[in-house]
Amino acid sequence: MRILIVEDHPMFRDGLLKMLETVEEFEVVGEAGSGEEAVELAKRLKPNIILMDINLPKLSGIEATKRIVPIMPGIV
Repeated sequence: MRILIVEDHPMFRDGLLKMLETVEEFEVVGEAGSGEEAVELAKRLKPNIILMDINLPKLSGIEATKRIVPIMPGIV
């Protein structure tokens, strides 16, 4: 499974990355620190799963998700 991590706190994002790297079936294909970055990376990297923080600066995780779902309807 190709995973995109979206989290604005670097330490928490790094912790998620380290945890996910221990699972053979998971491949973290990208990391984003903002909603805007999440939308752009989702388009470019085409992950299967996005772990999205909802409390992001400027563009919230909820708003980012609303922009991603129409262009990638199969995403989880």
